[in-house]
Formats: sequence, structure tokens, C-alpha cells
Amino acid sequence: MLGGIANDAKELLLQEVALTKLEVQYELRKAKTAAIALGIGIGTIATGGILLMLMLVHVLAALTAVPLWGCYGIVGSVLVVLGGVLLAAGKTKAEELDVVPQRTVERIKESAQWLTKQTTSDKR
Repeated sequence: MLGGIANDAKELLLQEVALTKLEVQYELRKAKTAAIALGIGIGTIATGGILLMLMLVHVLAALTAVPLWGCYGIVGSVLVVLGGVLLAAGKTKAEELDVVPQRTVERIKESAQWLTKQTTSDKR
């Protein structure tokens, strides 16, 4: 009877590992879909942004006495600062990602502890 319980516990642990694998694959699939959508959106926005920045440089040159090269320098500097802020914010968000759900890890730990307890009590 105790051998059957140990086998059941082993099977439960294997199922928990399989479930974890499926959950990770599901999360990776979601991340891939999101990354593709983000990539297309970023490419489109980047193209529009480049055109708008060129327009801004030429408007600045037309409305001020600053030479064209100076206008490019001003607009470029603002973009570098803005890009740095956005990169820092993105890095913070990326560090918060949870690839393996914590509840799954806890279930596996509990199953492993229970199995260890059962096999240790079988030896006595």
C-alpha cells in the first residue's frame, strides 16, 4: 500500500512538472505574439517619427536664426534624452516579468516535500 502511495506521489510530481512545462510554453507563445505586434508597431512608429523629426528640424531652421546643423543637434539631443528615459522604463518593466508562475513552483515544492516525507517514512 505504501508503495502504491509512493508511486502515486511520483506520478503526481511528474504531472506537476509536465504542467509547469505547458504553462511556460503557453507564456512564451503569448510573449512571442506580443513581441511580433510590438515589433510591427515600433517599425511603423519609427518611420513616422523619423519623418516628423525631419519636419521639426526644418521648421526650427525656418523659424529661427539657428543654422540647419544646429537644429539637427538640438532635435537629436532631445531625442537621445527621451530615448534614455524610455529605455530605463522598459528595463524596469522587463525585470518584472515572471516566466515561471510562482504558484506552480510552490506546488512542485510541496509535492516534492510530501514525496520525500513519504519515502523517508517508508524506510522506517
